[in-house]
Amino acid sequence: MRTWFRTKTIEDSIRDTEEPGRGLHKSLSALDLTVFGVGVVIGTGIFVLTGQVAKTMAGPSTALAFVVAGVVCGLAALCYAEFASTLPVAGSAYTFSYASLGEFPAWIIGWDLILELALGCAVVAVGWSGYVRSLLDNAGWHLPQSLSGTTDETGFGFDLLAFLLVLLLTGVLVAGMKLSARLTQAVVAIKVGVVLVVIIAGAFLIDGDNYKPFVPPSEGSTGAKAGLGAPLVQLMFGYEPTTFGVMGIFTAAAVVFFAFIGFDVVATAAEETRNPQRDMPRGIMGSLAICTMLYVAVSIVVTGMQKYTELTVEAPLADAFKSTGHPFWAGLISFGAAVGLITVCMILLMGQSRVFFAMSRDGLLPQLFSRVHPRFRTPYRSTVLLGVVVAVVAGFTSISELAELVNIGTLFAFVVVALGVIILRRTRPDLPRAFRTPLVPVLPAVSVLASLWLMLNLPAETWVRFGGWMVLGLLLYVLYGRSHSRMQGE
Repeated sequence: MRTWFRTKTIEDSIRDTEEPGRGLHKSLSALDLTVFGVGVVIGTGIFVLTGQVAKTMAGPSTALAFVVAGVVCGLAALCYAEFASTLPVAGSAYTFSYASLGEFPAWIIGWDLILELALGCAVVAVGWSGYVRSLLDNAGWHLPQSLSGTTDETGFGFDLLAFLLVLLLTGVLVAGMKLSARLTQAVVAIKVGVVLVVIIAGAFLIDGDNYKPFVPPSEGSTGAKAGLGAPLVQLMFGYEPTTFGVMGIFTAAAVVFFAFIGFDVVATAAEETRNPQRDMPRGIMGSLAICTMLYVAVSIVVTGMQKYTELTVEAPLADAFKSTGHPFWAGLISFGAAVGLITVCMILLMGQSRVFFAMSRDGLLPQLFSRVHPRFRTPYRSTVLLGVVVAVVAGFTSISELAELVNIGTLFAFVVVALGVIILRRTRPDLPRAFRTPLVPVLPAVSVLASLWLMLNLPAETWVRFGGWMVLGLLLYVLYGRSHSRMQGE
């Protein structure tokens, strides 16, 4: 059992990146990393989630909920920044865990990240397909229902657009990180441009009376779920999350937190960064700060344009513009969302392939997937394998219920990374650290508690599915990973 917690030293991890045919090409700058972070975080959430939460949970104080969620993410980001600058190796939380907690915890977090990023990419691809089909319908072009995906209303179908998007982005990732970065920069420029135009245009349509009261009176949560559909904290302690009021801000923060999911994917590109000691902290913290400001600004605009009680749930921001007699902006929002989801999908796929590559290089997965392309210097085998799997999942599966697995997977990674910072400070105090998380161990401990609280607010059925995936991971480690690990002979 002792071998399950054997650690891999920082020096060994860095030495592995120098092996011929197993090291990734260093081509990314701080700007590239920041753009990656903004590209993956700013998706449909900014156009939809802001209005939904304002209507059902927090009213105009949704802006404060985004600040709270941004602070929770910021605590985790400080821990990620220390690890990514100290250990600039592909794999993110998996690699960090291997150096601090041991092999089995690292396997579990890597297994968790593969699920999180695969489902996240598939969910986003299906969402993108829906936006594009809507735009095609407006232009008079209609895809057959059999090629429009599986839904509760129409039954089984194949989502051709989602399938093709994932395959196309797989090809871009194989062709090189610099090409991926250039595509991301172009798409993010369009996406952020649309968001800024919406903020500026909406600012001229704000009615100050819509902000009264800024923090609506507290009330019990409506439509509360029972059984496994209820939040785990409710089943454990009988606590029922409230809506509106001061506590409603924190309930809303637990929901809008998931609009930030993805900034941690920046850390998976550490090995491909030219100066990771300087640029990783800048990329992680910079992208998080930009996204928080954009989310806060949009929430202020949408609740100022239309009374929060009158917002719609399906497309609140677009409908707020329609309610003020400006349908053009509503169309622009749909276009921005469709374009923006391309980068979200690509960066999630990139992060997943890097985690898979790192686990393969350590022998915990078949080592044939740790070979890099002789010309492009990318992990092409793991990228193609995962790209095809995700494309098939996106094409054939209705995955609305599984989306919450992405959330619990991310929070679990936050907990592990924060614990890893505390442990590595004690076991390797001599290690050179270009960036140091402040107030250790207090700040990482607060990060752990904040992430655990948000995890407890997820439905119990999500925990059951997550537990099932972890059990499967345990079996794979026992049957394959432990005996094939490169640490086995050391």
